[in-house]
Amino acid sequence: MNSRQTPVHGTTIEGIEINTRIRTSEFVMTGHHCHKWFELFYVESGTCRFLINDSIHDIHQGDFILIPPYALHYTRYLFGTCKRTVIFFRQEDLCDSLFPFLPGTSSFFNEYRIFQVPEAYQSRIIGCLDRMTQEEKIHDARSSEMKKALLHEMFLLCSRICTFLTDTPEQIHTTDRQIILAAQYICDHYMNPISTSDIAEAAGFSPNYLSRRFREKTGIGLHEYLVFIRLHHATLDLVSTRDSITEIALRCGFSDSNYFKDAFKKKYGMTPRDYRKVT
Repeated sequence: MNSRQTPVHGTTIEGIEINTRIRTSEFVMTGHHCHKWFELFYVESGTCRFLINDSIHDIHQGDFILIPPYALHYTRYLFGTCKRTVIFFRQEDLCDSLFPFLPGTSSFFNEYRIFQVPEAYQSRIIGCLDRMTQEEKIHDARSSEMKKALLHEMFLLCSRICTFLTDTPEQIHTTDRQIILAAQYICDHYMNPISTSDIAEAAGFSPNYLSRRFREKTGIGLHEYLVFIRLHHATLDLVSTRDSITEIALRCGFSDSNYFKDAFKKKYGMTPRDYRKVT
């Protein structure tokens, strides 16, 4: 699979790119990732689990999730076959005339969003995606502008028909409240030296049971999720402050700066110092 099909942090795209894939539970992503452009993820059929920043969502048929640049995310297909379409685009691919029609106007694209397409309109959305895919195949001098027009059309259609969800715990798409409590505890205390026992107490489970249940429900380990959240906050500090790597590592809950650097490079494919240079 090449970089055009699965962009990774550090590469570039020249315009709107779209791909459709059918995934099963056998497909496992290599790890959390982020990139410099927007990602619009649509579930055509089935269900998948999304971990993005510090939240967990189950995304169902007819759901969009909009992922802004540099948002850490990870996808698991735990519920059987899922057909999804992903569109990658840049800020310059958006039309200014679009913003007044979206919730939050121009701030709409500043954070991740989940919006649901009513069943009666899902065929129209799929039709728009199919036309965009055809332009990807034609790939002539007009295709770039055609894809922009179709992306614009799709966002306008969504602004008219979709239900937009806000990011609150009550609207996280999972019925497992204990897993949400564990994840929320991690998000609230990631900067402190916390143990599995601390998290388990907050969730009301024994440490061993919580570890098994968390992996079963989310597809990743409890400690891996804790590192994921700490790294997410570290990336924000690397971009927004001039603090030293060691200061950021300690502030984000890493007891050792060398361990932080190793974990960071494993997740992003570059050192914290290099990440700061390219962002």
